[in-house]
Amino acid sequence: MNTPRNLAAERHFSLSRRRFLRGIGAGIAVPAFASLGGLSLLGADAAAKLAVTATGAPLRTAFVFFPNGAIPSAWWPKGEGSEFALGATLQPLEAHRRHLQILGGLDHHAAEAGPDGGGDHARGNGVFLTGVRLKKSATDLQAGISIDQAMAREVGHLTRFASLELTGDTGRYSGACDSGYACAYQHNLSWSSPTTPVSAEANPRMVFERLFGSGTAGERAASLIRRQQEQRSVLDFVLEDARGMERRLNTPDRAKLDQYLSGIRDIEKRIEKAERFGTAKDPGIDTPPGIPTDYGQHLQLMYDMLVLAFQTDSTRVATMLLAHDGSNRSFADIGIPEGHHDLSHHQNNEEKVRKVAEIDQWYAKQFAQFLAKLEATKDVDGQSLLHNSMIVYGGGNADANRHTHSNLPIVLAGGGGGTLNPGRYVKHGSKPTTNLFLSLADRLGMKSLSRFGDSTGRLENV
Repeated sequence: MNTPRNLAAERHFSLSRRRFLRGIGAGIAVPAFASLGGLSLLGADAAAKLAVTATGAPLRTAFVFFPNGAIPSAWWPKGEGSEFALGATLQPLEAHRRHLQILGGLDHHAAEAGPDGGGDHARGNGVFLTGVRLKKSATDLQAGISIDQAMAREVGHLTRFASLELTGDTGRYSGACDSGYACAYQHNLSWSSPTTPVSAEANPRMVFERLFGSGTAGERAASLIRRQQEQRSVLDFVLEDARGMERRLNTPDRAKLDQYLSGIRDIEKRIEKAERFGTAKDPGIDTPPGIPTDYGQHLQLMYDMLVLAFQTDSTRVATMLLAHDGSNRSFADIGIPEGHHDLSHHQNNEEKVRKVAEIDQWYAKQFAQFLAKLEATKDVDGQSLLHNSMIVYGGGNADANRHTHSNLPIVLAGGGGGTLNPGRYVKHGSKPTTNLFLSLADRLGMKSLSRFGDSTGRLENV
């Protein structure tokens, strides 16, 4: 016997479901808020052990990734220890050499082909901060939590943003990209879980407004408060709809609903955290424009956002993907119209090698400008931001022509608040890059982190 249909009830449920899904979409898209943080939420003893220097200044950590490896002969310095001469690629960093460690001998064996065949660009990107072997699939993601997110879990409660993810890539990709690997591996540095990449923001205006609010100086604090109130209204609406829906769902759908609601609860926690920290401090500068057409200007704006985030203690952990590994961007502004990736498979052609080395040096110039800004910015203890930072600059391929992942091009910049020993070129033999990550985590007070990825211990002599 057919059961009579209650059309009015079905129509109400359908509309309610649509409104609910719209609310979920708005909720999931809501960004975290950021501004000045402090140690006031912790007791002094606990705070002293987490992400601060001996002088009490915040200790910042950033990971900056450049694509397609580097020409080894132009990258590596001559000499060793404090008696070294920078190679051609890193010459733009000469003014900052006392703040640098060039680290030789760091590997990512998890990025090597093994039985998986092609896909070194996806592996180089996806393994760089995770240190684990990726599952070769376009849909079934299996990576690992990235070191920045492990750090953010430990110290992110001290600031408005647990972490900040930035990129110079403006595209969004899905499905398969490199030899059957999911695009997510190749276009994300940061992973909050083995199956969840953390999307990075490419628009400097959006980053600024997340940090300080929209509008002109004087309007931004009010706009942040208004946005918080609007988000609370959205969340209240969503949760009310969810309670009405739950009774009508079967067990599998209730599980799906619970996954949605876990995201909503996370947003609620972020709003409560923003409210505890109070009104964001306005930096007193103009809101930056959107994404410039000039790539160099774009990267400098993103670097500026990172400096501001560190300066205002909006976050102490950040990543910046300059471009995904395998990027085929051309550099016509410096006389190189060919694609970067195409050139990187140079097969020892001298002209192509020269052009790739020039691109490598161009990226180093952008990084040098970032370091100059950090060094010129005074911290709360009178030291520079650069002194109180640990900045990893590197790539997931060593020699892109051969797709190697041993002796990766990696620089560690900053003084770590006096805990690092910069001004050197150190050859570490053959060690997992993840050993370096453990050593940096120690300086954030994470000594209980005994292993990370494929680590075999701490990297000594840093």
